[in-house]
Amino acid sequence: MNIEASIESFEAEPLPRRQTVAVDVGSVTVGGAAPVVVQSMTNTDTADADATVAQVAALARAGSEIVRITVDRNESAAAVPHIRDRLARLGIDVPLVGDFHYIGHKLLADHPACAEALAKYRINPGNVGFKDKKDRQFVEIIETAIRFDKPVRIGVNWGSLDQELLTRLMDENSNAARPVSARTVMREAIIQSALHSAALAEETGLKRDRIILSAKVSNVQDLIAVYRDLSRRTPHALHLGLTEAGMGSKGIVASSAALGILLQEGIGDTIRVSLTPEPGGDRTREVQVAQEILQTMGFRQFMPVVAACPGCGRTTSTVFQELAETIEGDLRRNMPVWRERYPGVEALKVAVMGCIVNGPGESKHADIGISLPGTGEIPSAPVYIDGRKAATLRGTNIAADFQVMVQDYIERRFAVASTPSAAAE
Repeated sequence: MNIEASIESFEAEPLPRRQTVAVDVGSVTVGGAAPVVVQSMTNTDTADADATVAQVAALARAGSEIVRITVDRNESAAAVPHIRDRLARLGIDVPLVGDFHYIGHKLLADHPACAEALAKYRINPGNVGFKDKKDRQFVEIIETAIRFDKPVRIGVNWGSLDQELLTRLMDENSNAARPVSARTVMREAIIQSALHSAALAEETGLKRDRIILSAKVSNVQDLIAVYRDLSRRTPHALHLGLTEAGMGSKGIVASSAALGILLQEGIGDTIRVSLTPEPGGDRTREVQVAQEILQTMGFRQFMPVVAACPGCGRTTSTVFQELAETIEGDLRRNMPVWRERYPGVEALKVAVMGCIVNGPGESKHADIGISLPGTGEIPSAPVYIDGRKAATLRGTNIAADFQVMVQDYIERRFAVASTPSAAAE
């Protein structure tokens, strides 16, 4: 291989985003040329307006651009407009999506204020109705969406797949000359359910730019296969998510693996990371993970990046770990305010390194970085700003001094200059 070909082979880039129909969901656009959108879902009882408002607000402040809430009975449907209004008074205009199962057609009909307050409806075609009621009740929801000019996500889930469709496809496969695996039939049933429902919605009068599709499974390889096929067979905007991803590192790794591959292939317009929180755990974790997937892959920029070494035998002190944790916590905690006060601060790169091996070099690559002394090294910490050594910190207040320098750098670089009129006032 010659050097030109070798260099070219290293220039890996994601495939161009698949062209989908853009869908406006409240103030957010999904699909088309819009960036991939992060969304999340509450786990509160929607009828408990206080708890739901608090959690939606927390998710929105963490960066969720769309939030889905459960609408499962009259009490929750009645609470939706009050939740919307209370969020507005808090200055939070995040679009709310109503998640409907089994009796969504009735709840929307009986609670028009709920139908109006929601920015989008999510319908599961596997449990919208059964036998002769299935298409009729689905159409009723679509007609409500048309009446209130709301987009709809048709969300197929293999845990609640249309059993009549699956049975028919399994029977056809068993009688085929060359039958395929049951797993392949399952994937096809998921895709056909989404496509049939989308076609029925359009036949009812819902425009294509009001429809988003999803086809969720809990196995990484199945999810990749389903979305690859679905993306070839429809121009609709697609919502990605590995359903029932699990808890902790298992859920994070599985979601990252599946969504990362699909996003790299240009598939997906909006994502949710469906993490199971620990008892009493922070629901906003799923937002953070979704943002980190998009940011580490270079698709979006949500918050400053903190580079920190993993540590080794040269870094027996925990000072650099504690400082990295402190800096990252400060950045995340302040971002809701800083996004408004310091436009562009999301692109900041900070390095907190533990010894002389990679510390100075990594710090030079960052906007601002510090190389702390490793075991046996001189107790001093050079700080680099914009690639040049700017100071050397010593003593017991190195961490606090560096925090001040980071804050000063942000203010100096990202603060919006006052206009003459503002200065005169």
